[in-house]
Amino acid sequence: MIRKNIVLVAVLSSMGLFAQDDLIKKVIGNASIQSEFIFKDVINLDNTSVKNQGSAGTCWSYSGNSFLESEMMRMGKKPVDIAEIFTARQIYLGKARNYILFNGNLSIGDGGELHDVMNVLKRNGAMPQQAYTLEDYGKGAVKASEMQNHLKEILDNFIKNPKNKEATWTSEVKNYLDEKLGKLPESFDYNGKKYTPQSFAKEVIGINPDNYIELSSYADSPYYEKMVMPVPDNWSYDQLYNVPMNSITSIIDHALSKGYTVAWATDVSEPYFSWKNGVAHVPNLDLYNITDEQKKTIFNGPIQEKPITEELRLDGLYTLFTTDDHGMHIVGLAKDQNGKEYYKVKNSWGATNDYKGYLYVTKAYVQLKTTAILLHKNALPKSERTKLKV
Repeated sequence: MIRKNIVLVAVLSSMGLFAQDDLIKKVIGNASIQSEFIFKDVINLDNTSVKNQGSAGTCWSYSGNSFLESEMMRMGKKPVDIAEIFTARQIYLGKARNYILFNGNLSIGDGGELHDVMNVLKRNGAMPQQAYTLEDYGKGAVKASEMQNHLKEILDNFIKNPKNKEATWTSEVKNYLDEKLGKLPESFDYNGKKYTPQSFAKEVIGINPDNYIELSSYADSPYYEKMVMPVPDNWSYDQLYNVPMNSITSIIDHALSKGYTVAWATDVSEPYFSWKNGVAHVPNLDLYNITDEQKKTIFNGPIQEKPITEELRLDGLYTLFTTDDHGMHIVGLAKDQNGKEYYKVKNSWGATNDYKGYLYVTKAYVQLKTTAILLHKNALPKSERTKLKV
């Protein structure tokens, strides 16, 4: 099996040391056409405005916090515009720690996972955008790749110096983050009341991270047991639950039907994912050798999809054709003109595509390309909760 070219393999760590705009440019390269898709929303759950992460690899923070904002709405709360860079900043500090302790054998880029958002909410709290207003990261003068490279340089210099007597990297990293991202306020005002990040998370956001569960599907590991998520951006080596492939979509279906949205991590670097056209589906072709001529017609309209099996999914993971590229937010369900179901997905690349920041993704694509989902435990079907013992 021929692997993806080196550029696509490089982005397998959710744009860890690589600018996400490399991936976005490729995906947007699928030019918009006068397609014959007609979508009608069947379920359209509450969600906040579409954001734009720019070229930074912070999709996991944008999608995870978008998910939290929808959870607030589901719970009857007024949603907060959560500061995504506050969440990302806490992960940079955790990554720096592990990078040192693992003697440099760890990614130090922007990439993270959906559980990182919950971990930060639990340990560090959260801030509203108005209290930590940094918008430049990945979009202007503060270049994501340059910042990541310098963080790595600070840590590598410390590791290479055998005469270190003090852990100076801790202050150097914090000072550099202050320089690039601005100092974090210890407290801030919100709607006339003073909060710390911890009190804001508890009193305003009001979400208990322990009520949420992360799932994936690897046919080579025992089902309904925990496993370490085997992707480079799982820098904290968190565990998630392993379920059969078909359970991924049945769980999402049940969640949406009960009013719960789902945070979604997936691969978006395939020629059958088109951000511009706002569609992702799986053509009934040799997926590893799609020709240029075949690519021209993939998004002309609804297609007959390739049957997805556990073996095909696992082969994609093993050959690195399925990579942990991107995090998004599943907010609804739709049908095309033939009655076929698609998930409605909110992205964080701005309102720049045919569906103003959203796209429609088939269940076959989700089964084949999902790397993880995150949702409330109560959104699980009763049978799955029983098997998972949660």
